[in-house]
This record gives sequence, structure tokens and C-alpha cells, in this order.
Amino acid sequence: MKSFIFAIIVFSGLSFQTALSQDLQSINTSNSSKASLKRKVAIARFSNETQSGTSFLVDDSGDRLGKQASDILSSKLSATGKFMMFERTDKDDIDSEKIISGLKEDGVGVDYLIIGSVSEFGRSVGSQSKVFSRSKTQSAYAKVNVRLVDVSTGRIIFSEEGAGESVNTTESKILTKTNAGFDQSLTDKAISAAIASLVSSLVENMTNKPWKSYLLSKEDDSYIIAGGERQGIASGTILNVYKNGKTITNPQTGAKLELPGKKVGSIRVDYSFGEDAFSEISFVSLIDGVISDDLENYYISDT
Repeated sequence: MKSFIFAIIVFSGLSFQTALSQDLQSINTSNSSKASLKRKVAIARFSNETQSGTSFLVDDSGDRLGKQASDILSSKLSATGKFMMFERTDKDDIDSEKIISGLKEDGVGVDYLIIGSVSEFGRSVGSQSKVFSRSKTQSAYAKVNVRLVDVSTGRIIFSEEGAGESVNTTESKILTKTNAGFDQSLTDKAISAAIASLVSSLVENMTNKPWKSYLLSKEDDSYIIAGGERQGIASGTILNVYKNGKTITNPQTGAKLELPGKKVGSIRVDYSFGEDAFSEISFVSLIDGVISDDLENYYISDT
């Protein structure tokens, strides 16, 4: 009898594990089948507002610190796998309207523009002597400001300030003549720490808004949309077609507001084509619904 009960318990445990394994596999399959579509982001070169003429803060273009900050931010956002990065290195352009206009003239369609500045930067050196040794402490401090612009509206939707510090302490024997040299890496680490404090908030704000693409043309029985495999649009992906909502004006602020669009159909991605992430397009088939000839009245979304 005891053996029979033990066998039932073992069988029940195995059944539970099998069911749990199947549930987890189903969840993983569901998650993997959902496309992770990347947003297109442009980063303008950060301006250097520190008013420092120190040689290690400038390069041939007159601003090493600003370029460093924009490079670090681009690298950190790329590492998330959620964005395609496009860098604007126009040193003189810090006005969002001019940069957006330049992007459109170059034929680069992006979802967001990030403008930033290094507002504070400083270094300090301290030393302390002991009986048989002495220590030297070098530190660097940086503060950066970023503004996130929604390119479709030209409005700043998020702004934040981040600060970071990096410290290096070295010790040497009192009777030796060796001294710790200037640690240039502290500059990089301080800026990196300041930007790291902003990345999660930037990512959250840029992924809160649903992903969008647009109908570009109709070729026979197929439609062409912007974006392809490099943006996460795989063959077989099902996307929804929406008709643009009505645009109204808020009389209190004068701001134009676009009402939510109406779903009118669904499309299936057949294949992608293009030389790079920014020129890539996809051929799609309409699987339900109706699309009129005026393709500018529609947009594509994954929601």
C-alpha cells in the first residue's frame, strides 16, 4: 500500500513538472514570436557649457568633452538592443528645429532626437602623507543635461540632469621617487557615470510610445513599408494598419493634437530589402481590411 501511494506521489510530481515545463516553453515561444521593433534615434553632438579651455577637454573641432558625451550615450543606448542610432555631428547646430529640418533634408526618418550638454566638469587632486608612505587621490566630476524631442511633433517630451564622479587613489613608499601620473581615464569614467544615471529614464520614455512605421507605396498586390529585418521586422510578422486620427487645436495653448487612429486592417511581412538599417524597406501583404489609395492617411503599428 505504501509503495502504491509513493508511486502516485512520484507520478503526480512528474506530471506537475511536465506541465510546468510546457507552460514555461509556451510563454517563451509566445515572447520570442513577438517582434522587438527598434526605434530610430538621432543624437546631436553634446555642447560643452563648462567654459573650460583646458587642453584635455578640447580637440581639433574645439570640443572633445561634448563629443565624448554623445559617443558614450550612443554606445549605451545601442547596447540595449532597442534602438537604431543615428549621430548628428553638426557642431554648430544645437537647435532642435534646425536639426530636425536637416534630418528631413537628408532623407533620414527618426522617431526621437536627443540633445544634450555637459553643464559641469571638474577635477581635483589631493594627497596625504603617512609615516612610510604617501597617497594621491585624483577625482573627476561631471554633470550632463539631456532633452528628448519627439520628431513627429517637435516637442520636448522629457528632460533630465545626471551627475557622476570617478575617484582613483594610489599609494607609494615615502623613500621612492615614483609619483602617480595624470589619470585621463577619470574624465571618461565621470562622464560615463553621469550618462548612465539617465539611460534607464530615456529608454523608458522612448519605448512608452507605440512603435510606428508608414506605408510608402503599392506595387501590384503588395504594399511597401519603411523598415526591415535590422529594425526587428522579420518575415511572417503580423502588423496592424491604422487610419490617422483627426487633428484638432487646443484653444487654450494653440497646440495641435492628433486623436488616436482607427484600426482598419492587418498586414503580413513577406520580405525585406535594403543596404542598411535606415534605407531598409519591407514588402507586405494585406491579410484583412481595406486601404484606400491615399497611403499618407495611414500608419503601421505593432499594437
